[in-house]
Amino acid sequence: MVALGEDAAVPGGVSASKRPPLRRRLFAGGVYGNRELTAATGALILILMAALAVTVIAIGPLLGAHMFLGMVLLAPVALKLGSVSYRFTQYYAGNASYRKRGLPEMVMLVLGPLVVITTVIVFASGVVLLLAGPSSRGVWNPIHKISFGIWLAVWWGHVILHVPDLPKLWQARRRERERPWDDLGSGRGGRALSLAAALVLGAIIAILTLPLFGAWTHWQHLH
Repeated sequence: MVALGEDAAVPGGVSASKRPPLRRRLFAGGVYGNRELTAATGALILILMAALAVTVIAIGPLLGAHMFLGMVLLAPVALKLGSVSYRFTQYYAGNASYRKRGLPEMVMLVLGPLVVITTVIVFASGVVLLLAGPSSRGVWNPIHKISFGIWLAVWWGHVILHVPDLPKLWQARRRERERPWDDLGSGRGGRALSLAAALVLGAIIAILTLPLFGAWTHWQHLH
């Protein structure tokens, strides 16, 4: 392995001494980076949701898996909401790059708040059910079931409306890969790290809450 000297060259002709700190490069990417992180997080959530849908179909024997996947989803969902919120915050704060990108189409502006509201309700009610135990079924189970059904419908509508954007995102990704090193870099490493961290954090939350599953699996066995 050859160690890079102070003035060693890196891709794009920028010397190592001129490269910005790692922290700045990890969180670079701007509008494109935010868009890619949002899309990648959405894809991860979609995969986990597909598995969660299987547990809903056979909720009896797969109740434990349903609760585990629900807890795993908490961190990726929080990351998705955070990346979307950041875009709108930057837009309304007057960031020129985000202003140039503009707002989503009107149908997405209407659907977006529904996605956020139903997401919060379905996960909040699920967490309350898990913490409170089977005794809370009378109040929180109907809320969780109804909000889950609405959430699935709204989420899939959200996904379908975004399908036409995939070719544009792919082209933007190719252009980003062809760019030389600039002042900050592309931020791809930071986005990959964010996704991995969300998945690991979700798994940790699910593992830590495993002792709470016992009351529900016991209740399910009795009934």
